[in-house]
Parts: sequence; C-alpha cells; structure tokens
Amino acid sequence: MKTAYINCTILDGSEQMKPIPQMTIIEEDGKIVAIERSSKKTVNYQVIDLEGRYLMPGLINLHIHLPSSGKPTKKQTDATKLVKLLTSTALSRAILVGICKNSAKTQLMSGVTTVRTVGGITNVDTKIRDSILMGKIVGPRMLAANMAVSVPGGHMAGSLAYEASSLEEACHDVEQIIKDHPDLIKLMITGGVLDAKTKGEPGVLRMPPDYVKGCCEVAHKSGYPVAAHAESPEGVLVALENGVDTVEHGSALDENLVSLFKAKKSSLICTISPALPIALFNKNISHSSEVTQFNGKVVMDGIISGVKTALANDMPVGLGTDSGCPFVTHYDMWRELVYFHKYVNVSNSFALYTATKRNAMIANIGTVTGSIEVGKSADFLITEGNPLEDLSALRTPYMVVTCGRRFKHPKIKKYADVENELDKWL
Repeated sequence: MKTAYINCTILDGSEQMKPIPQMTIIEEDGKIVAIERSSKKTVNYQVIDLEGRYLMPGLINLHIHLPSSGKPTKKQTDATKLVKLLTSTALSRAILVGICKNSAKTQLMSGVTTVRTVGGITNVDTKIRDSILMGKIVGPRMLAANMAVSVPGGHMAGSLAYEASSLEEACHDVEQIIKDHPDLIKLMITGGVLDAKTKGEPGVLRMPPDYVKGCCEVAHKSGYPVAAHAESPEGVLVALENGVDTVEHGSALDENLVSLFKAKKSSLICTISPALPIALFNKNISHSSEVTQFNGKVVMDGIISGVKTALANDMPVGLGTDSGCPFVTHYDMWRELVYFHKYVNVSNSFALYTATKRNAMIANIGTVTGSIEVGKSADFLITEGNPLEDLSALRTPYMVVTCGRRFKHPKIKKYADVENELDKWL
C-alpha cells in the first residue's frame, strides 16, 4: 500500500529552499513516488495528515563513532585498555555490539537518517550496517569505516585504529579492513586534542606522507574513498597531496591548500561540536587541563577559519558531530547546524542544506537520499516548527521516517547535565 503524507510544508533540501505549504508526498516501498499539491484523492492510500508540519530530508551526520555515548567523565579513560576489555570475551563483545546498536538507533530517533562512521572497534560497524539493511534491527542508513589506521603514538592508536609501524603494515591494515566490505577507509594523520601533551600540539603530524599515499592507493584501487583526521595545515597538506578524499576537522587554509582541495576534488568536513566544550567550557565542567583547553581553542579556531575560507572559495563543506567525544551525544546533530550558523555565519537554510543534500553529495549518495525528490528514499525529518526560522525546531522531531518506516514522537534518553551546559552556548 502507498502512503500519502498530506498537508505538509516541504523543505526540499536545496540550497535556496523555501517552505512549500499544502503539499502531499506519496511513498511506496520506501521511495518517494510522487510530490503534488494536497488533495483528497488518496483512495487506497494510508494517509498521514501532517497538519501543516514541516517535512524535510532526514539529517546526514558525516562523522560519528558508535562505541561511545558522549557522556563526559571526570577522568579521561584509557581507550586502549577499555577496547581490550570490550573485545576480550563473548559477553563483553555482545555488550559492545549492544552499545553501538543503541548509538545508531539514537542517531535515527534524533532525526538523522544517514550516518558515516569514521572509527569503530573491529568490524562491529559493518555488522550493524548489514543488520539494519536486513531489517533485523532499527537504525539509520550507515556508511561504515570500521577500524581506522594510525601509527604508534598516533590518534586513537590501539583503540579505534590499528597501529602501523611501517608502510607495509599500514597498507596491510587497509587490506584487512577491506575484507569486511566497509564503505570508506579512515586514516589518523595528525594528533588530536585529547592526546596532545603540550600546548599547540593537537595537529602535530603523526603519519608519514608515504603511509598516507600507500593507504590511499590501496583503498582507491578497491574503490573505497578515504577520510582523514587532520587538525593542522601540515596535516591537511599531507592529506591532500597523498590522495585523501575528505579532510575531517581541518585547519586554517592558505591559497595553496585551497588550490589543492580544488585540484584533488576533496571535501572538508566541519566538526565544531567536539571542540566547543573543550575550548569554551569552564575547566571545572569540562574536566580539561589548561593544555587541553588551550589546544581545544586552537582546533576550534582552525576549523572555523578553514570552513569560512572553503565556503568563500566554493569548496564543498560537509557537517558531522564527532559523536562519542565528551559532551557530543548521538542525538545532537541539530547543534552542529546551530554552531555552523553561529560561528561560520551561514544562513539557517544553508546549514540545513549542508546537513542534507550537500552531505549526501559529499558521501556519494546524492542519487539516493538528501533531498525531497521523486525517486529518492523516503528519509524524512518532520518538525512542528520551521527550522529556517529557528534551527532548534530540529531538536525534538515530531516524526522520523527512514526508507518509509515511520517513528512518531521518537523517544530518546538524554543527559540533563550535558543538555544544560550545551544550551548555554546556543
């Protein structure tokens, strides 16, 4: 049976989108088959009367980590020891899978109908992706990377990333990841904020350029795009010169880096969410050291500067939250749009376009999802208010639809302390 979503106000996901009231969308077998003016010709249809509510494409989150909830702790955990514990027995592995399934479901219930994982534990991400595709569990469309590739002393080495001590080992790690049929390969080229030991070090180059080149060649030969963690101009340069397709986080960009982005047809993924709490919260709240807070500010300023430069030069910029980092939950993609609007000075409509149609194009799924068009997947986020007027309308979805499957008034367990602190920075 076809489903008719009648009396909806469409926000179609296009760059210049404007509300289109009194519309009907016809869905069949998980796809949009017609878009027309609302009418009563809905015989033999299941009718969902949206009573004027706003219907838009489901959000797309291009940067998440499923194993962590984002709930902060007073002490930084030893990620390597924790991963060893979670993978040590059949019971602990089952607990790990349960945690990741819950994270994926939370993304969906918050209005995110597509996610891209960029660092997980073993091959859990692709297993969850496949279970969702087979209808065994509830979750969003997933583009999964599984484990990333890092180096000794590198970002997430030994936890969410393999630790390669040579070019051969790095290429071998990529080959091993490919055996589980991921959707992309992730590299950790520079250090990060939480593993930096001194001020100014968060983007220090860790992965040698020849490792990056070798990994990209292996990945591209098998048809996989490469995403790379890079938080300094030096790291971004190494990423672009050696074949990376998307630079995650980024830094300030000079003319040479802009030219390289364009020549390589690479994209920049904006992630303000993880840097903001570290950089701006009181240290008693973030539990950050003076060094960590300083480095968080360096990274946040670099991300914002780089994104502004990219947009000024007509470069593709996507959005992701880095869900799983402290104070970055799996239900707060809407905040990244708010930060994008507030700190990068884009319009609400451009923020929503970036989180939908633009993100879909960057992820190479623009023919499948990301906009309200006939032939595309029925991936909808439906809200009471108009996000073009106030992006916080995205905070509490009225309904989420993924491939035609509906969830009305989706329930999410939220962390009150996290909500209270983050709301101060809206």
